[in-house]
Amino acid sequence: MSRAPHSSLWRWICMRVIALALGSVVLIAICMWLRFALKNLWVYLHMPPALREEFAQLRQHPALDLARYHQIIDNWWGIYYSDPSIASNDWLTVGVLVIMAIPFIVMIGLRVARPLSAQFSRLATAARAVAEGQFGTTADLVENAPQELVQFTEDFNLMTQQLARYERELRASHVAMAHELRSPLTAAIGRLQGMIDGVFDPDPQQLSMVMKQLRQLSRLTDELHLLSLADAGQLSLERSRIHLVELLRERAAWLAPQAEAAGMAIVIEAKHHARCSGDVFRLGQVFTILMENALRYAPEGKSLTITVTQHATQVSILFRDYGSGVDPQFLPILFDRFTRAESSRARHSGGSGLGLSIARAIVVAHGGEVSASLPADGGMEIALTLPL
Repeated sequence: MSRAPHSSLWRWICMRVIALALGSVVLIAICMWLRFALKNLWVYLHMPPALREEFAQLRQHPALDLARYHQIIDNWWGIYYSDPSIASNDWLTVGVLVIMAIPFIVMIGLRVARPLSAQFSRLATAARAVAEGQFGTTADLVENAPQELVQFTEDFNLMTQQLARYERELRASHVAMAHELRSPLTAAIGRLQGMIDGVFDPDPQQLSMVMKQLRQLSRLTDELHLLSLADAGQLSLERSRIHLVELLRERAAWLAPQAEAAGMAIVIEAKHHARCSGDVFRLGQVFTILMENALRYAPEGKSLTITVTQHATQVSILFRDYGSGVDPQFLPILFDRFTRAESSRARHSGGSGLGLSIARAIVVAHGGEVSASLPADGGMEIALTLPL
């Protein structure tokens, strides 16, 4: 549905001020004209026909008998009709009209300014609610408000919606973070307590189980620290010229045993020797995360195809698996922290739920973008772009 165009604030104010000023002057002028017209009409209606005809001739040529002309005016219009003093009827009429017009002008001015005042009032009310913690509060648009104020209101509403989304994500992230950290910590504490109580013998096997949980806890804290640095814009990158295809092949070779165990082939297709400026360790981390993601959640597809294409200003890399994919409703939150699909990419499949969040943070820190889509023939495709 198309929205009616709004005037700019300067035009909105100018048009109303000019209209109000012109309207006031025209109103007073009309009232003055009516006053003289009604009086003249009343005098002409009560004047004898002969005298009316005589006065009509004298009005056209007053010099024919100036004394008679003024005599008729003084007798029928009043001796003070043409008095030039400030106390004359004309000035008194103007004063009365101005006094009567002031309330009318004020009323009209307040009415035409109402959209501006109403929009600011709604914005102030919404801002107060946001300041009190109601981050999803929005301000309604007022009809006939100026364009700048309409745009400001729309931007304000978008900001509050983003704040509300950030608040929900933060709360969900805190709950998930507490759960993820508590699980290995509880397991390690339970195992150690069992050895202290004599339930388990402190042999290498038991100590290895404790160490495994502690390593998982350490990995989680490292990942959360990396995401915190990325959120604060403090993720440091040691940039150098990187041969992306060689880096992909290196990461694929590193994961070859896992791919063989999963019965999955990693195929890299590249027509160009794509190079870019970036952190080789961080980008290698991104490629490892995306490959491991496919190995862990899409082994039934038997293949992961990685296509590298160099463009004029950027390099695009597509990671295409042929697994069961995810629910389309899950795509918008695929790269959020601690998110896992409940079907094919479930919690029992492994992982902390931070991998894709870390991949996105590193790609964004390089000035790139990452997105996911579901091809029509099944599986999932993750596309990332990096500036040259």
